[in-house]
Amino acid sequence: MLQRILLIIGILNLLAIISISAVIYTRDSKVAYVDSSKLLNNYKGMKAARAAYQTKVTAWKANVDTLSIEVQNLISRYERESKTMTKKERSLSEELIRNKQKQFADYQNALNLQAQQEDAKLTSEVVIQINAYLKKYGTEKNFKIILAATEYGNLAFADESLDITEDVLAGLNGQYNNEKQ
Repeated sequence: MLQRILLIIGILNLLAIISISAVIYTRDSKVAYVDSSKLLNNYKGMKAARAAYQTKVTAWKANVDTLSIEVQNLISRYERESKTMTKKERSLSEELIRNKQKQFADYQNALNLQAQQEDAKLTSEVVIQINAYLKKYGTEKNFKIILAATEYGNLAFADESLDITEDVLAGLNGQYNNEKQ
């Protein structure tokens, strides 16, 4: 999830640079900025997405733990009973254990991929919601440009009076609450 946020921040940095360039060529522009990390971290939609993701991760982890226990039980049983097994029984048991271990590893890899995809999907959906709201907000408030400030410094300096983050966040969360009712 952190990688997705960093990617989003990078994209926002690029957009900010382009926007700043546009400001230079536009006179009498109404300009403001938002703190993108504050928006992402305090937006109720992002909090709900993270909670939904964590619920899925918890279920996936429970499945992985169950499969892991099954593999460990097979190994333990093999270790206890191998002395009394025939060579063919030992061979079959060892092959069964290898197959179970491979299935377990394949399942873990599939879950990791699914988790990355789900994280990216949820983050993307939230960013789309935020961007749509920023567009609506900017149009309603007659802004020419709304820049996104990040902790990585795409804005070297901005007067705090141009920071509309709290106003945007309040509106964004209000819209989220209305949609969920």
